[in-house]
Amino acid sequence: MRKKRNSRPDQSRGGKKKRPVLNREKNRAKEFSNRSSTASQKQVIEDEIRINKFIAHAGYCSRREADELIEAGKVKVNGKVVTELGMKIKPADNVVVENQRLSLEPFVYILLNKGRDTISTTNDEKDRNTVLDVVEDATGHRVYPVGRLDRNTTGLIILTNDGDLAHRLMHPSYQVKKTYEITANRPLTPEEVERLRTDVVLDDGPIKPARVKHDMYDPSIVTISVYEGRNHLIRRMIDFIGADVEKLKRTRYAGLSDENLRMGRWRYLRQKEINDLRQLVKLETLDFNREEK
Repeated sequence: MRKKRNSRPDQSRGGKKKRPVLNREKNRAKEFSNRSSTASQKQVIEDEIRINKFIAHAGYCSRREADELIEAGKVKVNGKVVTELGMKIKPADNVVVENQRLSLEPFVYILLNKGRDTISTTNDEKDRNTVLDVVEDATGHRVYPVGRLDRNTTGLIILTNDGDLAHRLMHPSYQVKKTYEITANRPLTPEEVERLRTDVVLDDGPIKPARVKHDMYDPSIVTISVYEGRNHLIRRMIDFIGADVEKLKRTRYAGLSDENLRMGRWRYLRQKEINDLRQLVKLETLDFNREEK
């Protein structure tokens, strides 16, 4: 949830060809989001707001990261560098972070069932397909992935411009549960599955999964739930017992499921799902029924 990405090259200059999106599809997506899946920040911008909160609500980064940017002299308000962490600003103030002007847009929340060969970053120097390519053309909203999935790992990933929510979902202290379905390159024995439950020690420390379930019909498949988010954690766990991962899919994330969401498809989160996520990481719920004035 850091920098806003550069605009993508268009086809005439040798860039990647965009997936065509019908105007009808785009309009339907925008209409749906406007009436049910975005949360206005009008209540935020009516009053003065702390500068770090403004930066987070603009979707640029978390409040803690905003404080670091302020301390590094990378934030300007009305043309002047800001050094005071607790400074409050007004809605009409001009806020620039790392040479990018920020504005408060409605919060947007999207759930994507990522396919293979899709990069879960905001841009890619090799011009490969990213998660933003999947959703931005259709929605018109600028959002950012919450965390990462490897290029060949499929499954659920949230995209949002809610910086505070994204930061907390990724922070280990909030114990956000993630569930993966793994297909190994060979059948796993009951003894190996038991080791996954109780006896995995990696080079960065032991891991105690929340749950490990062996598939009763296909012994090469195991489902693992964890609260941690270490790099390549699941693949390293399978390697620890002497097997390789052939397929890896995240089927659940923070209480959300891939049920009825096909691979490569996305949907807006429902209002209850959004507030359930915010409550999970101890953020205030949003009032979707607040009327605009």
